[in-house]
Amino acid sequence: MLSATEVKKIAHLARLGIEEENVAAYATDLNGILTLMEQMGDLNTDGVKPMAHPMDQIQRLRADTVTETNQRDYFQIIAPQTENGLYLVPKVIE
Repeated sequence: MLSATEVKKIAHLARLGIEEENVAAYATDLNGILTLMEQMGDLNTDGVKPMAHPMDQIQRLRADTVTETNQRDYFQIIAPQTENGLYLVPKVIE
């Protein structure tokens, strides 16, 4: 169980401003969330396949088609500095 002091410390570390009269409510809510996480951790999930989504849905995707022309040569010409097909940039990390 999180105490009011611990909630204040967590809020400080997260740089959250919590008014004094709301600390007890935050402590209750956080303790409820942590209790739920403990209960979920105790569940037996052997044989349960991981899912990307709880609903059995298929993502509709657009066709993977080229919609732009290759302009690499043009961009290489207008670049300030290139070498062997690469763009040269100033070193910024020592």
